[in-house]
Amino acid sequence: MENNPTSSSRTDRKTIEKNRRNHMKTLYSKLNSLVPQHKSKEVVSLPDQLYEAANYIKKMQATLEKMKEKKDRLMGIEKPSASLSSGGVGLRSPQIEIHEVGSALEVVLITGLDCQFMFNETIRMLHEEGAEVVNAGFSVIEDKVFHTIHSKVGESAPVNGAARISERLKKFVDGANSF
Repeated sequence: MENNPTSSSRTDRKTIEKNRRNHMKTLYSKLNSLVPQHKSKEVVSLPDQLYEAANYIKKMQATLEKMKEKKDRLMGIEKPSASLSSGGVGLRSPQIEIHEVGSALEVVLITGLDCQFMFNETIRMLHEEGAEVVNAGFSVIEDKVFHTIHSKVGESAPVNGAARISERLKKFVDGANSF
């Protein structure tokens, strides 16, 4: 065999094509392994496998979107309005939920990213009213901060201390909403 450049480049092209086909075969196999298989014993052609994979991906995307909407709905997050998504900054009114179970008091404060002072004020008010803060934490989701404060109303708190604390915190948040 002679060493001319034409036969060498032809061999290189064949090798490159063979490697490309093997690589594609491996990728098809990996894709097919990720898609749930039908119970039929018949062999499915490659175009049909690709079609099934594409449909499966679309179905999973739709399911994921529904689950995200359900999560947002359960967490009380609403989709941003058109004015917010067009670049406007969404200033949200703070919200507070207070749950009383015996001497335990759970305060859930939902604020915007710019209202960190409200968390500090809430803790201060709880201490002023004689409540002991047992645990406090927060989570940031998009432009909302969810503060959760677990406290215990002690014996040093006045009678109906939990109700009084609840009323005071609600007035504080309502006062902040009026700005």
